[in-house]
Amino acid sequence: MTQSLRDLVGEELSQPVDPRVTAMAEAIAARHGRASRAVLFYGSCLRERQLDGLMLDFYLIVSDYRSAYDKGWLARANAALPPNVFPFEHGGLGSKYAVLSEADFARECSLAARDAHVFARFAQPSRLVWQADPAVKEAIIGMVSQAAPTLLELTRPTMSNADARDLLNIWKQGFQFTYGAELRAERASRPGSIVDVDPQRYRRFAEAAGFAQDRHYSEAQRRQAEKSWTWLQRRGKRRQILRLAKATATYAGGAEYIAWKINRHAGTSIELTPWQKKHPLLAAISLLPRLLRSGAIR
Repeated sequence: MTQSLRDLVGEELSQPVDPRVTAMAEAIAARHGRASRAVLFYGSCLRERQLDGLMLDFYLIVSDYRSAYDKGWLARANAALPPNVFPFEHGGLGSKYAVLSEADFARECSLAARDAHVFARFAQPSRLVWQADPAVKEAIIGMVSQAAPTLLELTRPTMSNADARDLLNIWKQGFQFTYGAELRAERASRPGSIVDVDPQRYRRFAEAAGFAQDRHYSEAQRRQAEKSWTWLQRRGKRRQILRLAKATATYAGGAEYIAWKINRHAGTSIELTPWQKKHPLLAAISLLPRLLRSGAIR
């Protein structure tokens, strides 16, 4: 990690947000008491600067899972298959937040990540909207600063020098890989459109991460990079299905949220039956084959 990249990340994380976002973050942190270390805001609401009628996305970073919960089984579930995800409402807005420990967040932003979903999200813009103290802010900046280099370092060896000379191509290919690591509702053009919203931002971050110069990789490195993405994609989808099962115990209204998310991003018109709302895991399992065939999720 270069100092210039860390400076870019620190500046981006510190940019102001709607006061309602800050109030939501403070309420989320208060819910988990002294275990709360930081709250990060990310996702479509940040990119679109639209809050009303949408679901805000947060990550709550905690010191450890045991201290974050009153119930031991929630701590064990978070440790075994991070993150736990919870719905939350405050000030007339709805949100969901994921819970990760500081240790897990640091790992998942790095090349040691167990799947792609964290470094993929935090290679994109985010905001640090609450922190326990200034030292935590510096630690979070350091962790988030690992996300972009991780994505680029995993992706660059899979590409030819000609394709990678335009730094935006590396980002687009990287997001294409990360979207392939999840059951996504978005259309196929979505990975590229993320970069196209602010190409100069992504170019600056790639340059600061040291990717402006041609890099030469061996055939063995190319094969290893492709193997790593195959592993991340297969593992990511398996773990997402397991998280869905876990969410039936932690996420009230989970089936309705899943249907809303798919309808919004894929242009479908899924309506859940009362039985499906009552049995969200079984509903998801029953919907999955049809959604995969139709291309609503991939």
